[in-house]
Amino acid sequence: MNANSPEATPRPEQAAPGTAAAPGRIVLLTTSHRVAPGLLSWPAWQALHAADEVLCADGTHPQLPYLREAGITVDEASPAAQELVDACAGGRTVVVVATGEGEPALTDGLARLAGTGRVDMPELELLPASYDLPGARLLDLVQVMDRIRAECPWSSRQTHKGLAKYGIEEAYELVEAIEEGDRDELREELGDVLLQVVFHARIAQEDLEAPFSIDDVAGGIVAKLIHRHPHVFGDETATTPEEVKEHWLRTKAVEKQRTSVTEGIPLGQPGLALAAKLASRARTASLDIPLPPVEGIGYDLLALAVRAESEGVDPEAALRAAARAYRDAIRETEGGDRA
Repeated sequence: MNANSPEATPRPEQAAPGTAAAPGRIVLLTTSHRVAPGLLSWPAWQALHAADEVLCADGTHPQLPYLREAGITVDEASPAAQELVDACAGGRTVVVVATGEGEPALTDGLARLAGTGRVDMPELELLPASYDLPGARLLDLVQVMDRIRAECPWSSRQTHKGLAKYGIEEAYELVEAIEEGDRDELREELGDVLLQVVFHARIAQEDLEAPFSIDDVAGGIVAKLIHRHPHVFGDETATTPEEVKEHWLRTKAVEKQRTSVTEGIPLGQPGLALAAKLASRARTASLDIPLPPVEGIGYDLLALAVRAESEGVDPEAALRAAARAYRDAIRETEGGDRA
């Protein structure tokens, strides 16, 4: 701060000598790096234009060129708490444009001063000039993935095929977290699955013949969701889950133009899930297909999977639940043997 600047000159409305000076006002202006610089809220622009002094500790702060373009003088300074309180003497308003860390040293210092009870503290206002919308942290993930892909010796060499096994592993771990009911694990596993999506999209950007980005991936699924939910985004009506499923299947059939209900079913999925999916497609299409009249364990399992699907049971989940119970029984027996 420049003590000789016009802003430091007492104004007519300041207290006369011998009277108690107004403590003034400190405005801590915060912004989000996920929002384009210069896009500030109207209260923020009002505070900036009305301020007696605007300070910023970071001379490279992305907001500064836009503030100066708007005619706002910004001094590069990092005052201590007491210096900032003194700068507000006489009813002056000082706006501090916070750096990315949020000025913790300054706010802690102001809190200590206020805690002494011996300082006539200015009014302190935290003013978010821009803030994150839901999903904003996904931008951070994209930026981090860009850097890892460019600088990490392992990540920079990965391919879609090389990562495929991790996608399967992470999906299974997510399912396990859901079935175990572990909320912390669920959040972490969702992040791991999301990483696979962003990683593959980042690799796809580098394809010379048919590149696409995470924005293309997101744009595609947004368009699909809107198109397959005409009861939400269009004029159709659906009041039950069954009607929603009917809308979904009808629009999907028009999109895909498939000649068989079996098209699009991945044959590489676990056997029970594959059998149940085939049965579901046949039932939805009202196809009465008898099971192959062949004996053997595989055909017995097929019959059980079809029965489970018809009763609304996920055979994979049911078998995993039974397997967990079997695991627990094994551990109990092991514990008894050791005792």
